[in-house]
Amino acid sequence: MSLIVLSHFQVKPLLAARDVGDSLASISPDLNLSSIDVAIGPAGAVFPNGERLTWVDAERIGSAENKCFHLRHGDIHEIAAFSEVTQWPRSLYPTERAPTMLVSGLTMHRIRGMDPHADTLIKIRATSPTGAVLDTATGLGYTAIEAAKTAEEVITVELDPASLEIARLNPWSQALFDNPKITQIIGDAFDVVEGMDNGRFSCVIHDPPTFSLAGDLYSGDFYREIFRVLRRRGRMFHYIGDLNSKSGQGVAHGAIRRLREAGFERIERRVEAFGVVAYK
Repeated sequence: MSLIVLSHFQVKPLLAARDVGDSLASISPDLNLSSIDVAIGPAGAVFPNGERLTWVDAERIGSAENKCFHLRHGDIHEIAAFSEVTQWPRSLYPTERAPTMLVSGLTMHRIRGMDPHADTLIKIRATSPTGAVLDTATGLGYTAIEAAKTAEEVITVELDPASLEIARLNPWSQALFDNPKITQIIGDAFDVVEGMDNGRFSCVIHDPPTFSLAGDLYSGDFYREIFRVLRRRGRMFHYIGDLNSKSGQGVAHGAIRRLREAGFERIERRVEAFGVVAYK
């Protein structure tokens, strides 16, 4: 148990056990990845490794429904950062299963009717990554982690070091740093892809921030670079947003037109994955 990360979902059983006088409570110390028994005492909860959570801090976590906290040496620290690179605030945002990242007020995964892990799996199924894979936006690393389960190697690119700071404290992101099949690059995806060899990848997973935050990653110039680094018969999954919404339809229409202009002849809408798959 190297990381203890808690949200209101995890501390509610602790508070409930305290209120009824129980001596033990079963909770997850890692945002729903595993479960342990925690001792309930008059001053707070005591974890098996000796780490202590005071009731004052437990109540603080319990009242913060949009935040996650790292418990270390008896103190809690909100998992959040302000980026000097993008000028965007970032924080780890809890759900009933895997957390997502809140970036400038926007969640980076779908959380209505599903959790971020399920959202990632839908994108992966739309792409079926094999061979060498390029992931253009690391974020919390969920895409890279899942792609590495079937691919030979995954190159993942992240513009913002603040994003990786948060990922290091997210229990669901640890394979991003431990899996030897995953190589991380810090930089602007547009510039990084420009420096890559022709035909380098079998598959590209392009899950950029919204158009309003990263319009250059929806540009014809960027799509041409993606086309260039894909192998013959390679494929690109491009997350866009809800294709049935008015805004999603507008973004998809322009993206599909520019993808065709970049050389992609076959483009399939994947409504369930909120994106399209373009084939070279």
